[in-house]
Amino acid sequence: MTRIAGLAGVVTGSDARVPVLGGGERRYVPFDNAASTPPFARVLDAIGGMAAWYGSVHRGAGFKSRISSDAYDSARQDVQRFVGADSSRSVVLFGRNTTEALNHVAASYRFEPGAVVLVSGMEHHSNDLPWRNVARVVHVAVDASGRVDERDLRARLREYGRRVALFAVSGASNVTGIVNPVHRWARWLHESGARIAVDAAQLAPHRQINVGDPDDPEHLDIVAFSAHKMYAPFGIGVLVAPAALFDPDRPYQSGGGTVETVDPDAVAWTELPDREEAGTPNVLGAVALGAAMRIYGEIGWSRIIEHERALASRARLEIGAIPGVTLYGDAEPADADDRLGVIPFNVAGLPHALVAEILADEWGIGTRSGCFCAHPYVKRLLGLSPLAEAQAQLRILRGDRSDAPGMVRASIGLQNTEDDVDMLVTALAEIAAGRFRRGYVLDPVAGSWTHPELPTAIPQRRSA
Repeated sequence: MTRIAGLAGVVTGSDARVPVLGGGERRYVPFDNAASTPPFARVLDAIGGMAAWYGSVHRGAGFKSRISSDAYDSARQDVQRFVGADSSRSVVLFGRNTTEALNHVAASYRFEPGAVVLVSGMEHHSNDLPWRNVARVVHVAVDASGRVDERDLRARLREYGRRVALFAVSGASNVTGIVNPVHRWARWLHESGARIAVDAAQLAPHRQINVGDPDDPEHLDIVAFSAHKMYAPFGIGVLVAPAALFDPDRPYQSGGGTVETVDPDAVAWTELPDREEAGTPNVLGAVALGAAMRIYGEIGWSRIIEHERALASRARLEIGAIPGVTLYGDAEPADADDRLGVIPFNVAGLPHALVAEILADEWGIGTRSGCFCAHPYVKRLLGLSPLAEAQAQLRILRGDRSDAPGMVRASIGLQNTEDDVDMLVTALAEIAAGRFRRGYVLDPVAGSWTHPELPTAIPQRRSA
């Protein structure tokens, strides 16, 4: 069984067993890590240790308040080190998640009239929709393999010139796992007088991030990511951005902690980062994230990358060899170094949601199906014609998701093993051959499938 040395038992729930059709239980096989991850055991320990000393931060006179303030501020420093941010010119802000971070920066950005935001065609909705509210969005094409078309990006930069304020792009796709050359693109943007905003939610758990010196033409201006994909799922996200981006007279949200003084007719705002973090912060979430980032440092990026690359290469090779299974995205072996362990596929003749349900109900394998909050990208990869796309949209708007476009996604995490990959391959081979239980029932409104014989009670937790 391949596992990163020293990680056995480090991720909580790795020994969980779940009920399956036909009676009995199976060891749960976690292949939905691109959506969210369970906590590191040591993250739970860190929260437990901090909980006894929890207090309101920054102005409390009690001993617990001082301890909590120090822990919260230390977590911010952990983030700065994790991404290599220059604390003199960049600010680290905490929020709920990546989505809120990107909405925060979109609402704070001071766009010139007629400004254009370029958005790649592979984006999660969180790095597309917020920009539509504040500027003109122009989408940069992706090719049939799912990669951003660099020629189209260059063409858009030439076409819009100095009107381009920003390029919003994923550090790595949550659909195909493609890792983008964001530093090279940052140089192109900076040459055009624009910035780059990187949605690093999928990148941060799998590759080292270095935003770079602000004087380096390849530095990353804006980076956002979430703790819940980094084995610290306790409701905190991160925004790293230039301090100069934020308007000193117009914070994203107003409220407690954002001011120096207030009278009935005026307010004097405080300095960063407090000015942009209204209300009581998520201290325990910050502590959890700081602990997780330190664990990443102890494991080492080379070990993390090699583990994922080995399992992903094995999975793509063996899944791709199953008759009737289609893999999506660039599957060239030569490109393995710039792809994460995110593997989208479909099984011929079977709805994606049904395949995911069979994997869960009969094999104890957790995956995800649908469009993964990246509808335009998934539809492009599926090769839907404009007519087919319009027809699918009409059915959905009428409340019928029984034939909604989508895929199944298996995504690899630190806790996965060769045995997990082998189990997934075996299960998919059986499903593709039609060897699965009958009797699944479709809910056309939700687009989901269930089997009436599956137990619903939560089993007693015990080791595999």
